Amino acid sequence: MDMQTALAHFGVQADTLSAEEKAFLDQNGYLPLYNVLLPQQVQAIATRLEELAAEEGDKAGLEAHQEAGTTRLANLINKDPLFEVCISHPRLLAGIAHVLKNDFKLSSLNARFALPGEGLQHLHADWGGGVLPGEYEVCNSIWLLDDFTEANGATRVVPGSHNWNKTPKQAMADPKGSHPDEKLLQAPAGTVVIFNSHTWHGGTLNRTDKPRRAMHSYFTRRHNNQQTDQRTNLSPETVARLSEEARFILDVL
Repeated sequence: MDMQTALAHFGVQADTLSAEEKAFLDQNGYLPLYNVLLPQQVQAIATRLEELAAEEGDKAGLEAHQEAGTTRLANLINKDPLFEVCISHPRLLAGIAHVLKNDFKLSSLNARFALPGEGLQHLHADWGGGVLPGEYEVCNSIWLLDDFTEANGATRVVPGSHNWNKTPKQAMADPKGSHPDEKLLQAPAGTVVIFNSHTWHGGTLNRTDKPRRAMHSYFTRRHNNQQTDQRTNLSPETVARLSEEARFILDVL
């Protein structure tokens, strides 16, 4: 198995993303893809995540990360076939492949619900230090299960910061504060936002009375460790149901 074969299996072609979309992603470090999930998919996924959060209680998210003020869930590929769209949708994979040059695997598939009055994060990058333009190691995607608005804690990004070869900690006196160039990712539920994970980003404060729900399918170069080791966290039953191409994306072949 190789990446070109896996991508072709999932329907990724040279024009799955337009030249304009690729240029926007290159320049800004993120790219919204609208209507990736149908309304019924959004509802089914959100409902299943709520069920899992209730079942797992205070253990929710332990496979990867827990965060005060949020509901976190992790290792989602192992928990329901519903979530496989987050590693197989052709528009998603085309964006990840573009950033990471066809050299990637899933690092983790998590959910994050910013609770009312919570969710504010420091600006950060998902890598420990700066990298030179084009030498990217990680790429993430946000799957919007609610409309992202200014009121409910939409993610903020600093366009172009993926090419600055530095992190917010290295450049800002207070990374929790605002940046003059930051932009809120406001979009409807069903949108997927691909973002180069070296782009500075962070959740904002949820000022509504409902959780702001999203999933994150996070990818890394194949030589890096995964945030959630798929070989040790996937059950034999899960591995058996997945296609060979999906197992390659997960690095469990």
